[in-house]
Amino acid sequence: MKKLRIVALLALSFSLLFCATVKESAEKDNMAWWRDARFGLFIHWGLYAIPAGEWNGETGHAEWIRQTAQIPLETYDQFVHQFNPVHFNADEWVRMAKEAGMKYIVLTSKHHDGFCLFDSEHTDFDVMSTPFQRDILAELAQACAREGIKICWYHSIMDWHHPDYLPRRPWEKDRSTEGADFARYVQHLKNQLAELTSKYGEIGVLWFDGEWEETWTHDHGADLYNYVKGLQPSIIINNRVDKGRSGMAGMTTGEHAGDFGTPEQEIPATGLLGVDWETCMTMNDHWGYNKNDHNWKSAEELIRKLADIASKGGNFLLNVGPKADGTFPQESIDRLKAIGEWMSVNGESVYGTQASPFKQLDWGRCTQKAIGGDTRLYLHVFDWPDGKLVVPG
Repeated sequence: MKKLRIVALLALSFSLLFCATVKESAEKDNMAWWRDARFGLFIHWGLYAIPAGEWNGETGHAEWIRQTAQIPLETYDQFVHQFNPVHFNADEWVRMAKEAGMKYIVLTSKHHDGFCLFDSEHTDFDVMSTPFQRDILAELAQACAREGIKICWYHSIMDWHHPDYLPRRPWEKDRSTEGADFARYVQHLKNQLAELTSKYGEIGVLWFDGEWEETWTHDHGADLYNYVKGLQPSIIINNRVDKGRSGMAGMTTGEHAGDFGTPEQEIPATGLLGVDWETCMTMNDHWGYNKNDHNWKSAEELIRKLADIASKGGNFLLNVGPKADGTFPQESIDRLKAIGEWMSVNGESVYGTQASPFKQLDWGRCTQKAIGGDTRLYLHVFDWPDGKLVVPG
């Protein structure tokens, strides 16, 4: 009897180990395309493109303008009647991303203001209520599918428009919270996520944001992570679904849900062994379009940031904020083109690479890739002082 018990326990242990190994292997397979891609396009677009960062003479606003300019809800809602991006061309957006060497696109399906760029059955505060009346997500998803680009959605947990979302903005003294039910809002959020994962084919990433307010808890985050995985098991979900993000540094602390960390506007000082992460960054100082923001990073600076991030084992999600008419700012177009020219020659040193085997190099960065039975090193030389290049042995 004792021997039988031992055999049974061994069999159970093997079964549990096998299941855990299969699950871990499946998770690695789901992440494989993303790790190989290394470079993606972030797009912040919505009603906030209409004021273009300016309100009552102040010019420092962008996608947060309803909050930063303290615009009343009924005033902000009027932008719905003005949103008519007649020059929007999904194929053109995807072409520019592809020629820049980007492998995936993350578009704001809904930012914090609550406006949806897609045809949603669960709100009238969407693109179908505008003069444009076209599902932007559908057109972009189809264009990406034609070009072999992974389509991904950014979706804010916050919603400054929905009556059940809490808390209200501190300055919204005229918006009562009476009757507001946050649990009902969470169900609304899930309903929209079900739309986003069922209407547009296979989605690469669900990129959450707005998780920091006190009404959103760890239990909410863990539950939503599992809910979305149930809708599309292969989908990748960032760590902003839960409460573990450590500020703008973006990495998860403790036991929290999320498949990768999200440093914002910064690059970790060193590689993070065994940790998936993605730096998201603007080309100038704003995510959404700001017509007065001329503080553009140069193409050379952006290329160096791409090499730096790849050398540390991360991904680079580079942002464009389209104008209200649906076109990219010319400065963004120029930089995407320059990056693409560099990537057409040097993309091999970025795609599918792993972090450098060396500590930070004074003269540049290094990436590596396993090819056959060998490991190939790629040296990204930023500076060549005195004509000498010292490579660690």
